[in-house]
Amino acid sequence: MSDTPDLRPTLIRPDWQAPANVQALVTTRETGPSQQGYAAFNSALHVGDNADHVALCRRLLSKEIGDERPLLWLDQVHGARVQQQVQVGVPEADAAVAADGSYACVVMTADCLPVFFCDRQGTRVGVAHAGWRGLAGGVLEAAVAAMNVPAESLLVWLGPAISKAQFEVGPEVYQAFVTVHQEAAEAFDPSPYRLGHYMADLYRLARVRLERLGVSHISGGHFCTASESRFYSYRRDGGATGRMASMIWLR
Repeated sequence: MSDTPDLRPTLIRPDWQAPANVQALVTTRETGPSQQGYAAFNSALHVGDNADHVALCRRLLSKEIGDERPLLWLDQVHGARVQQQVQVGVPEADAAVAADGSYACVVMTADCLPVFFCDRQGTRVGVAHAGWRGLAGGVLEAAVAAMNVPAESLLVWLGPAISKAQFEVGPEVYQAFVTVHQEAAEAFDPSPYRLGHYMADLYRLARVRLERLGVSHISGGHFCTASESRFYSYRRDGGATGRMASMIWLR
């Protein structure tokens, strides 16, 4: 299989007021080499997909940058560690930050929330993998700290994630947020499906955390991976699915 133009990914570009040298994208599953349940652009090696197809997806993704810099892939564990350099192997982390053009930061998602960061001057960029565990565990706080600029100078874009209408959670999730920040209660509604459960708004939970840090320029957050077929969704697809890649770099 060759790197033919029809295999190139169909991309979403963040709609935000980032400086021109800040480049970012999110892949969709609409076009690419992956097949069957992984169709069509799966960039994750750990989900059971054909390794050759994943490798081709990653090469095609590298071509979107237009140079030879490496992509900083992560071993994501729903934690709060931020990676800030390329190393041998795949580092265990759930966010990455770059202060120069030596690499591109990447996270993979399939319902969890990708959160993009840059500063107004275009000197630093980052991206975080923020499911509910990561949000509760402080991944956004860690990412903002790693950006190492005043929070009020940051621009944030919230990428494709599962929406409140599709994301039912148990009472332990509600308690994990509300016991820390009471205002997080506004991100939960009682579930119409099961007593004692809630419909959780990942986008609102992220905003609560970011706003408490002093981040005020937040955009995006209008997608639903579970109801839009162009996205992979772990919940909709019963766990057997691919992953979108969210990538940001300095040009």
